[in-house]
Amino acid sequence: MRRRQHPWGLRALLTAATAALVLTVSACGLQPATSFVPDVKPGSIAPIDGLPEDAALTVTSKNFTEQLILGKVAVIAAKAAGFDVTDLTNVPGSQPVRELMLAGQADLTYEYTGTAWLTYLGKDKAIPDQQQQWQAVKEADAKNGLTWGRPAPMNNTYAFAIRSAKAKELGVTTISDIAKLPKSERTFCIEAEFNSRSDGMNPLLKTYGIPRGSGVPDGQIGIYDTGAVYSATANGNCNFGEVFTTDGRIKALDLTVLEDDKNFFPAYNVSPVYWSETIQRYPQLADVFDQIAPKLTDAALQELNLQVDVQGREPADVAADWMVQEGFVTR
Repeated sequence: MRRRQHPWGLRALLTAATAALVLTVSACGLQPATSFVPDVKPGSIAPIDGLPEDAALTVTSKNFTEQLILGKVAVIAAKAAGFDVTDLTNVPGSQPVRELMLAGQADLTYEYTGTAWLTYLGKDKAIPDQQQQWQAVKEADAKNGLTWGRPAPMNNTYAFAIRSAKAKELGVTTISDIAKLPKSERTFCIEAEFNSRSDGMNPLLKTYGIPRGSGVPDGQIGIYDTGAVYSATANGNCNFGEVFTTDGRIKALDLTVLEDDKNFFPAYNVSPVYWSETIQRYPQLADVFDQIAPKLTDAALQELNLQVDVQGREPADVAADWMVQEGFVTR
């Protein structure tokens, strides 16, 4: 087992590097998260019996909306459980967060199974079954000194969405249903990256029996900048838009996500990931996050992401309100 380095050595270096990156992000006009979280009291998450007074945890996260919310959920949960928490959320980029965890300079993060399997562990092909994918990642990362906790139902993966009214008009609920439509109705809005990916648009259409060209003419596939796909789909520029399943704009724009009934897209279920030495020292910590996991659904994260991205609320406030609503903590 890799021994933990002194927390004021590598941690100080990485924190300084992170701070410099956050300043760069701020200079570009993006709003960095702070270590602030609203004051809350224990609810169903109560202080762990027998926890040492000096028990400390460092929580980290990436710097996009969903990760900021999940990071604040973790900070609030750990504080309610009685830990002295260092908030190291809002780290720019996936790899720096991964390095913090591998070095034992952070104790806890929320991570996605697909990201770990395909990006960190370098596997060529995802496992379609969500539970099997989580189990494979769990076993592989145990060798890296990381322990994966209970996975949540939320699966932030690719999907296709359609205006809800149009879905009813066409009678579509799955991607397979698109093959039953007249060719003229098979219109798509997608990002340039998805258009060219080896696991993107072309193999998807082939998998669902509507190959590009004969099944879906090139002229019916519109290429849009990241984010513009949502508004283009809502405005009727196309019937089917490439989205991410937990994006708040799905709810805000009244889009309906089609079921990926042939399991084409990789699973990106989120789970708490612990530095193994920490969870071995405080095994009760798993019970804290196990009770949160079932509540983290696609619908829940769509709503929470919407409150930040569309309504302009702070991730910490959104996370705290949700924790109170679910009874995990109280005011």
